[in-house]
Amino acid sequence: MHHHPAAPPSPPAPEPSASLRRTARLAAVLGACFLVLLVLVALRWQPLVAVDGDISRATHRWAVRDDGVTHVSRVLTDWVWDPVTMRLLCAAVAVWLVWRRAAWWTALWLAVTCAVATGVQQAVKAVVGRPRPVWPDPVDSAHYAAFPSGHALTATVVCGLLLWLLHRCGPGRVLWRTAVAAALVSVVGVGVTRVWLGVHWPSDVLGGWLFGALLVAVAVLVYEWPRNGRVRLPARRRG
Repeated sequence: MHHHPAAPPSPPAPEPSASLRRTARLAAVLGACFLVLLVLVALRWQPLVAVDGDISRATHRWAVRDDGVTHVSRVLTDWVWDPVTMRLLCAAVAVWLVWRRAAWWTALWLAVTCAVATGVQQAVKAVVGRPRPVWPDPVDSAHYAAFPSGHALTATVVCGLLLWLLHRCGPGRVLWRTAVAAALVSVVGVGVTRVWLGVHWPSDVLGGWLFGALLVAVAVLVYEWPRNGRVRLPARRRG
């Protein structure tokens, strides 16, 4: 009677890295915060409606009175921080990743995440169906439902993803601080312009920020989980 040697035991599944666990906890917190805000908006919770109205009425008075700031806000929101501009930036980085680093997976992940973010936010807008502010003397106009702000969400997703990718490349201190400052100015600035121009309630912008940050956290988990955080961007091509 022949005895076959026992198969070696399979190695235990690796534990998630500390950074993955932190990202998962962050995603859970962001998801809970966004869900609470979503429910309050859908139920038209009176304290939230009152705060939104007070802030929006005040900023609209300022926007009507100060033509210069309103004009700058319109240029920034329509051309610099517009979702189309943000998506073009994302596409340019994806092309660079393929061209300079042959990072096909990373480029695909970046493009798909931006596309999914666009589709999901439009779906949430349609389901919630929140009306935008209406003014007798509007300074700007916008389409579709109000919650969440697509401008705020798109800027948060694109800036968040690009900052995360840049951090993985080990940038110098000056480059990193400059990138963080530019991202913060863009994300906060676009939210301020949407409220200033009277096309969004403040909670729409907050919802866009929360939902955008949640999508970034989930995208990072999707990117890193199969490799347990050990994946690295390919080295730069020579020549």
